[in-house]
Amino acid sequence: MTKAKAKLVLNDVRSIPLNKLVASEANVRHIKHGISIDELAADIAHRGLLQNLNVRPVLDGEGEETGSFHVLAGGRRFQALQLLVRQKRMAKTVDVPCKVKNADDPVSAEEDSLAENTFHVGLHPLDQFRGMKTLVDQGLGIETVADRFHTTSKTVQQRLKLVAVSPKLLDVYAESEMTLEQLMAFTVSNDHERQEQVWATVSGQYYDAEPSAIRAMLTEQTVESSDPRAVFVGLDAYKAAGGTIVADLFAEDDDCYLEDPALLEQLCVDKLKAAAEGLRSEGWKWIAVAASFPYGYDAGLRRISGTLQALSAAEQAKREALREEFDRLEAEYSNADEYPDAVDARLGEIEAKLEAFEDRPRVFEAVDIASAGVFISLSHDGRLRIERGYVRPEDVVADRGRQPTGDVDDDETGGASESRTVITVGGAPEGDGDEDTEPGLKPLPDRLIGELTAHRTLALQNAVAEHPHVAITALLHTLCRDSFYHSNADTCLNAYVRRIYPSVQAADLKETSSALAIAERHEVWKQQLPERIDQLWEHLAALSDDVRTDLLAYCVSLGVSALYERGVPGGSTSPHMVERRIAEANRLARAVDLDMVAVGWQPSVGNYLGRVPKQRILEAVREAKGEQAVQLLDHLKKDEMAKEAERLLDGTGWLPEPLRLPEIDLVLDEEAEAEDLPSFLEDDEEEEGDGLEGSVAVAAE
Repeated sequence: MTKAKAKLVLNDVRSIPLNKLVASEANVRHIKHGISIDELAADIAHRGLLQNLNVRPVLDGEGEETGSFHVLAGGRRFQALQLLVRQKRMAKTVDVPCKVKNADDPVSAEEDSLAENTFHVGLHPLDQFRGMKTLVDQGLGIETVADRFHTTSKTVQQRLKLVAVSPKLLDVYAESEMTLEQLMAFTVSNDHERQEQVWATVSGQYYDAEPSAIRAMLTEQTVESSDPRAVFVGLDAYKAAGGTIVADLFAEDDDCYLEDPALLEQLCVDKLKAAAEGLRSEGWKWIAVAASFPYGYDAGLRRISGTLQALSAAEQAKREALREEFDRLEAEYSNADEYPDAVDARLGEIEAKLEAFEDRPRVFEAVDIASAGVFISLSHDGRLRIERGYVRPEDVVADRGRQPTGDVDDDETGGASESRTVITVGGAPEGDGDEDTEPGLKPLPDRLIGELTAHRTLALQNAVAEHPHVAITALLHTLCRDSFYHSNADTCLNAYVRRIYPSVQAADLKETSSALAIAERHEVWKQQLPERIDQLWEHLAALSDDVRTDLLAYCVSLGVSALYERGVPGGSTSPHMVERRIAEANRLARAVDLDMVAVGWQPSVGNYLGRVPKQRILEAVREAKGEQAVQLLDHLKKDEMAKEAERLLDGTGWLPEPLRLPEIDLVLDEEAEAEDLPSFLEDDEEEEGDGLEGSVAVAAE
């Protein structure tokens, strides 16, 4: 006869006074982990004890029950109850619901303790997110939920943002097919359809999609709140005009994204126009307004410096007091390894205030204002940038009556000297028969003047060659005129620098480290040169050789061109001329150890990968990362391939051929046989054919 299996009997649940419970050494939990006892006690006080304690009777030396019980599982709850007793919020005899096991149970107390803690499964994060949303939907405020669950309001907001992602993606996350970091990236958009499209694009690959790539794809049509236009307009003004934003609650700097770029642009332009209207009363001839002007926007314009607005007596006294305080603090801590925080902060404040004194408004004369204009734009940090005093070439003639910084011939000054009227008849002056009857002397014949000045030219050339210091001064004088004064007057030295401004350029060119360094260097030199060009020669002649060399290097650098353009055989710029220009640029780059990676260029969708065929993208990845990486991309559409290639190439130092320094230069000898163009100069049927317009930069005839 088959014996029936014994049915399971669950543990007895009894209410035991708290003062009859004692902690057990058999409890396997010894390391502090999770929320604190204080937080657990506060939760029990709010909602009561949600889980019973697991206990066994305490036996005496003879094996008899003593009436007390060891707490095997639930030790933290037991400590929290004891804390509430000490806080006078609970009686020490309060009944505690407990699961009681026999003292002689065959399963050890340690095994029970380990089992309860091991098989206890915490909530899946998504269930926690949804649970918090339910509480908020029930009417509990975010602050209340944060307080009851001992967290911050921002954490609750983050949880609510996560649970607001597309339900389809939440299901993917619940199945562990998406990481929490990826889910966080999707919160930068409220568009569920777009979220699902992005996930369809990045999922199913042989690798995990980077959260940064997901964010980039979701914010392609938005503007970051750190954008200069957004800073200038202000988020409050943007939202008041009906603009919407999406907050990135997981960004360290609480960034957000503006979803209406067109509205932002209009608000920015309107505010810039208002600033321009405010300058109208100053009387400038023109005012140019833009959020950002391209690199080289002031090419060919002459800058009127004006004079700094005079300081009042009170301002002068304040400036001197700040200087004295700065010098005193520096002297006091001159032997210290580093400044104390308070002193360092104060020195920074003083420096900022002193800079403000030097950056005070400039005063311009009315005659200058009448022929000059103003550029109004935004700085990189969103502040209004006003640049006064630019004279356009077409306004120079009208300005000739007053050129404090230009070079004006005597007959253009409108002075008291009268011009002689010369009447010509048949190529000779009228009344040429009787010289003695003509008052004054007649002009010399042009041919004679030419012959005489030819003698003088050769003599002057020889003399200059014998005086190197004067020769360098003359060259510097001419180059500085071209680089800093934009003077249209001719010069006796037939050497010049034609500053190169690329006619085709990326939108971020003027923000590159090279462009910013050139602008800063130009301003430094400009501040060291005299305002009036008629004082320039004496200034240059008095400089030390080292300073003159540095200034010469800067002026020459402005004329360097490595630009490619499509040459036309027989035209002003032939393919052979372009070839030689690139070869000369390579030689110059090698001489100065130019490294485009070191200056900050790296391939992106905007500057290269999105502009070339798929085969070039794959070749770039193959060169930088190997064939295995190429296999991850070759099945993607071009847009997706370009974006993923940008991520893979980041930090590899890969450069497209036009930016590399070849091991062997092109032939520079005029009589050498023509060589094949490098591959980046050859036609590519899949690429656009428009080249850059450029010109040979430095010329001396």
